[in-house]
Amino acid sequence: MQAPRHKTTRDLKIGNRMRLLRSLYFDGPLTRRDLAPATNLSIATISNVTAELLADGVLREAGKVESDGGRPQILLEVDPGHARVVGVDVGETHVRVELLDLKLAERASAEHTLSPGRHDPATVVEHIVAGVETVLAEAEGAPVLGVGVGMPGVVEYGEEGVIHAKAFGWDAVPLGRMLTERLGPLPVHVDNGAMTMGQAELWFGAGKGADDAVIALIGSGVGSCIVAGGSLYRGAGSSAGEWGHTTMQVAGRRCRCGCRGCLEAYVGAEGILDRYLAASGVVDLAGRSEEGALELLLERADAGDATAAAVVDETVEYLGAGLADLLNLFNPELIVIGGWAGLMLAGARLDAITAAAGSYALGQPFATATILPGLLGPDAVAKGAATLVIEQFLRG
Repeated sequence: MQAPRHKTTRDLKIGNRMRLLRSLYFDGPLTRRDLAPATNLSIATISNVTAELLADGVLREAGKVESDGGRPQILLEVDPGHARVVGVDVGETHVRVELLDLKLAERASAEHTLSPGRHDPATVVEHIVAGVETVLAEAEGAPVLGVGVGMPGVVEYGEEGVIHAKAFGWDAVPLGRMLTERLGPLPVHVDNGAMTMGQAELWFGAGKGADDAVIALIGSGVGSCIVAGGSLYRGAGSSAGEWGHTTMQVAGRRCRCGCRGCLEAYVGAEGILDRYLAASGVVDLAGRSEEGALELLLERADAGDATAAAVVDETVEYLGAGLADLLNLFNPELIVIGGWAGLMLAGARLDAITAAAGSYALGQPFATATILPGLLGPDAVAKGAATLVIEQFLRG
């Protein structure tokens, strides 16, 4: 058994810096006096570390607050403009690349369309690299800390960024290594898109402050991010959260993963539209984007199209049953519905989705949970991917 390594002075310094940065990033602006109970560090240590961070341009002064009988206290915060980060959302219809500041405000973006059947690794890599090069031109001289990528499918957590994505036909594709070879000195971090979206909603969105939650991503496909005790749960092989491939109906509809009856085949956008086309025989949705087609389907349901209304109502019931499974399995305090299709469905039918979940869930876990739409919009995966880079920055 290897003996534990003793902490060096450098280790302690890095740890102090990390604690201060995290406190100021998530809870700032704070005074030096506020930081003492928040970090359990001495005032002398706080003064030394904050002086270094101010000199490096990582922190900035954010005003003053009056103190009892003494000089006003200076507020400190992480300077959002100190550096830039890049977040990439690889979806089934697009590759979106965003340049963001340290508080995830967008500074530039680029988007490339992915055509059906054009999800081969070389094409995806080219779109990512082209998008990164485009947004880096807008960095305005600020340092760029790295690139985070959110991907569909199972992502093996590590430097290789190995992807297993049935919808793309990928099996053990080392995307992280491929991008590192193309993007040179920029660090690259790859994770599952539902995981990145979940982290973004936890940091800045509807999940902020939640310790036990599930963030559900519903787009063309379906996934989830499980949060337990304030941390993302990955499972033994980093594949936890593949909620879309839980069985909703034995011997049911064929899913893109090759199995039958998966939840994704009923509440994923592709499955919803396929069911409507099969039931109605209407083909005028075929030339539209999935986003445009789902929006039109919801409009038709509201306008009295009986077939559209039946498909939407059925989707609501399947989604409610799927959410009930999450409630019964994990007993979360919060479920956040995100992803572009999830946001559309929640925007149109949130009360009905919640009622359906209540009709399938056990009473206690349903009564103690809240179901909400995400707050970060359809680009939450890209913003979440950028948090992979910021997480490294906050570690000092």
